[in-house]
Amino acid sequence: MNIEKLARPEIVAMKPYSSARKEAPGEGVLLNANEAPWPLLDPESRLNRYPDPQPERLLRHLARLYQTGQDKLLVTRGSDEGIDLLTRVFCRAGQDAILQCPPAFGMYRIAAQTQGADVVSVPRSTEDFSLDEQGVVDALDVDPRIKLVFLTSPSNPTGDVLDRSFLLRLLDLAQGRALVIVDEAYAEFTDHPSATALVDDYEHLVVLRTLSKAWAAAGLRCGSVIAQETVISLLRRIIAPYPLPSPVVSLAMDILDDDILEKQRNLLRQVKNNKRILLAMLEGRPFVRKIYPGEANFVLIQVDDADALLSFCAQYNVILRGFPAEQALRGCIRISVGSEDDLASLERALDKWEKAQ
Repeated sequence: MNIEKLARPEIVAMKPYSSARKEAPGEGVLLNANEAPWPLLDPESRLNRYPDPQPERLLRHLARLYQTGQDKLLVTRGSDEGIDLLTRVFCRAGQDAILQCPPAFGMYRIAAQTQGADVVSVPRSTEDFSLDEQGVVDALDVDPRIKLVFLTSPSNPTGDVLDRSFLLRLLDLAQGRALVIVDEAYAEFTDHPSATALVDDYEHLVVLRTLSKAWAAAGLRCGSVIAQETVISLLRRIIAPYPLPSPVVSLAMDILDDDILEKQRNLLRQVKNNKRILLAMLEGRPFVRKIYPGEANFVLIQVDDADALLSFCAQYNVILRGFPAEQALRGCIRISVGSEDDLASLERALDKWEKAQ
């Protein structure tokens, strides 16, 4: 399969920008990048110097974390940038389309619309939000405009996990026609295997990962695109010359240090335990019509009056997520798994709401 045949021809033909730091390492007497000769803050910070475009030490740590090769990895400003890069490389404005399965992460649609690509939606079941697997297959089969198929596992906001046999079926169908992107932002919260293990076998499979959720680093904006080198090479052509600031790289390295690993495992254990507390708190509430526990660090609930409940909780400084613009999610609220103190505040607010009904 030739991935370049799926990409925009102008991207394939493009000569990528070559930054000063890419052409020469950031060592020695640096007079090649029009940088200031010294920093205004800590002299050891090197903030006067441009960072490496793709820091080798960070790539090495992330490759080990995600059990893949460094040549199959691109570090991005969160998963959002990976979604945007993929859409810009593979979708021609006014000609190509992406496929999404709403309710889904909104950035798939935003990236496509920004690029001028169409959005083909295969809605999830209105009964239980389950993925319409046959609908995805049928849409891809009949619509040659589709270049990117976005799937999320665990899904946001429903928390369900992608079936491996369906993914393999879809990969076979998409061969030579489209890229299949599996967004695994919440993968660490489930015991299901990552799709990364399939990347070596499928040139058109892309996996998105992030440090935002399970590594408690949403403020860093550090994500990864995992794919075969042919895809990574195309994305490198249009990514910003220096996507990650030096402080972000340093903090990401600190987070990925072996000494932090046990803290991260303890975080996952605490989140799992607190999720049980949250589910028990919601169970049996007369205003909760349905609970979708999922396999991520949040719970989706369906309630009698979502807007009123959101406003009521906000009065007690408890901020939950509603979906007023998503017709399929009207009446639904997503609740992140917080600390025990957070959950205690939520419980007090819910108790007050229940008494007021």
